[in-house]
Amino acid sequence: MEWFAGLIAGLIALKLLAQLVLEYLNTKQVKRYAGVVPEAFKGAMDQATYAKATEYTLAKGHFSRWELALDTVVLLLVLFSGVLPWAYNIWVALFGFSAWALAGYLFLVGLLMSVPSLPMSWLEQFRLEERFGFNTTTQKTWWLDRVKGMVLAILLGYPLLVLVIKIVEWTGPGWWLWAWAVVTGFQLLMMVLAPILILPLFNKFTPLPEGSLRDRLLALGERTNFRSKAIQVMDGSKRSKHSNAFFTGFGSFRKIVLFDTLVQQLGETELEAVLAHEIGHYKKKHIPKMLLGSAVGLLITFFVIAWLSRQQWFYQAFGFLPGSIVPALLLFSLLSGLFTFWFSPLVNMISRRFEYQADAYAADAMKEPTPLIGALRKLNEKNLSNLTPHPVYSAFYYSHPTLIERERALTASPLL
Repeated sequence: MEWFAGLIAGLIALKLLAQLVLEYLNTKQVKRYAGVVPEAFKGAMDQATYAKATEYTLAKGHFSRWELALDTVVLLLVLFSGVLPWAYNIWVALFGFSAWALAGYLFLVGLLMSVPSLPMSWLEQFRLEERFGFNTTTQKTWWLDRVKGMVLAILLGYPLLVLVIKIVEWTGPGWWLWAWAVVTGFQLLMMVLAPILILPLFNKFTPLPEGSLRDRLLALGERTNFRSKAIQVMDGSKRSKHSNAFFTGFGSFRKIVLFDTLVQQLGETELEAVLAHEIGHYKKKHIPKMLLGSAVGLLITFFVIAWLSRQQWFYQAFGFLPGSIVPALLLFSLLSGLFTFWFSPLVNMISRRFEYQADAYAADAMKEPTPLIGALRKLNEKNLSNLTPHPVYSAFYYSHPTLIERERALTASPLL
């Protein structure tokens, strides 16, 4: 229906406007503090690094505005040009209405939708990141990553799409509950299998060598009653100078992973504090809580898709004929971001609360906050982080508190 199509066009424009306003506010805030390192960050960055971090933030903001404009144009064209129902009609005329054929249409549309973003991703890696000294990947590695990702999508995502469509055929009106259970189970299975089967396709993992660092980290695990199958180093430097640490898997499959760049950038005590932070996430049960939140969100997603699939006006607004679940699945995937964007501050607020709790746990485990503060300062410096984001921008885009917020919380937290 025309009214719904107009509403969607208005929501697309509203989201773009909000994103551009957020970029403007952040740019203005960064320029306001440009020049001299603010007093609060005197120990975190020197003048030259702070100037470079400011330039990096402004360059990313400029790049983001072009990216937002491109994404919006592509979405408007795809939704309102009539290409989706036109391609759908041709596809089913050629291949029929089997689950494999319908899933093939969804997969092909998803693949084609990713094509316009490829040039922007390439520019980000080989122009923006290269300009500021972060890029370490090669053209071959970059393109191989995308080919591997596509192959994995064919091997894993395509059969899952087929199964969801089959579930609709098998179970009738209550299909969304069954689909939710299957997809949730698949996600949990991937969390177990990904560290073993998928991550090694992209990166090399080697055991942390014997020595004082390994002894220190293992002692931390003993002290905090955190058992891990292995401590491994990942060759993150193969693609970027950015750094990170995480643990993967469950139970006996749990592994601690450190980027090689992180090992190079931090001292042993600081690395111990970073690991203590990651252990804090585990001890505070943040991962099960996030999984539960994700499962609830997925349940709502399937419920909404099931409801929309029964609404003729939803199909007609974009030129489809009612009858198949496939257009509803496709349209929801394209439109969901118009609504989830506005919930970003709430999601980030929960994420930041988890970060504060993990920080406090790390400070307790280390008996003082100094090592973690030192690690955070170095990581912000090495990553040229924006130390002065606009609060509203931060609410929408930052899943972690800023450096100054984390330092204030750490120094205010009572230690054991």
